[in-house]
Amino acid sequence: MGESMTVPFLDLKASYNELAAELDTAVLRASRSGWYIGGAEVETFEAEFAAYTQAKYCVGVGNGLDALILALRALDIGAGDEVLVPSHTFIATWLAVSAVGAIPVPVEPISGSYNLDAASAEAYITSRTKAILPVHLYGIPADMDAICQLAKKHRLAVVEDAAQAHGAKVRGKRIGSHGDVVAWSFYPGKNLGALGDAGAITTNDTTIAQRIRKLGNYGSSVKYFNEERGINSRLDPIQAAILAVKLKHLDAWNTRRENIAQHYTRALAHLPITLPQVPAWAEAVWHLYVIATPQRDLLHASLTKADIQTLIHYPVPPHLQRAYMDVGASKLSLPLAERYANEVLSLPIGPQLDAEHVEKVISVVADTSTSTNS
Repeated sequence: MGESMTVPFLDLKASYNELAAELDTAVLRASRSGWYIGGAEVETFEAEFAAYTQAKYCVGVGNGLDALILALRALDIGAGDEVLVPSHTFIATWLAVSAVGAIPVPVEPISGSYNLDAASAEAYITSRTKAILPVHLYGIPADMDAICQLAKKHRLAVVEDAAQAHGAKVRGKRIGSHGDVVAWSFYPGKNLGALGDAGAITTNDTTIAQRIRKLGNYGSSVKYFNEERGINSRLDPIQAAILAVKLKHLDAWNTRRENIAQHYTRALAHLPITLPQVPAWAEAVWHLYVIATPQRDLLHASLTKADIQTLIHYPVPPHLQRAYMDVGASKLSLPLAERYANEVLSLPIGPQLDAEHVEKVISVVADTSTSTNS
């Protein structure tokens, strides 16, 4: 095994090369169509993604953050409303709530997990709470049955952030329509990624789907007649064509991720590090393989020195970001979120990662973890 071999965190060029002929054909077809906003490419992808996620409707939008914002707006969540969010997540989840004037109320994860805990969430529900916004973080789904049951008990809406969970399942049912509306990102690094920014929402509710489509089109259902103050957030036809190609390969690529994850878990189980846990009722899609250790920075440095690319998701929790200093979020007591920020490390797990790369990662993680605890 060559010491000079670089292990990429995620090789987007390799993923393109694997599907180059199909992708190039799709891009050329969309380019030659003469239809550059909406049209057949978008309609085809929306129908196929709705079917894949077992939802009635899919509405393409510009990106994942827009999908969250439009979902909240479609549910009439706004100024002064409270939305329960995970304390440990990418800040976009919080930003969407803030963008509609609502207040993000953080809930800690289940101990040993990274997802919002429905049991803990109930204590944070007040008369101002209007929705729960769980995130299926790292490709491991949240317990939607428990969350939806809690929401029904308190008459709350459920907006799912599924930006990292394309293809994941809860008790045999794909993520896509457990809650009122599900927001998706197709950022290039996602399991289902475009060649640029793109997003979508899925839902079983006709009214929600129609309103999101209207809000993302300047608040207009008929050209030049604007019923609401909307925005411009529409899925690009070229990106839709690309996504339709990649959707056909999503399950196979998720299986590759699963195989790598299983190999990591078997090989690293004896080490003094915390490995990701998947509940028996869940089927993860391994957007990320996230380990945790108090020696994170040392392990990160060792892997970097060995030319192994890793990332930290996420080094600063939302409540400690400068973006939320003005509302006093830093005074919140969120010890799990803060601990994870100091301990988590994401190992390479892209579908184009080969066996030699995986073995090199395992070797360096094992050597470093053993030496620091000997």
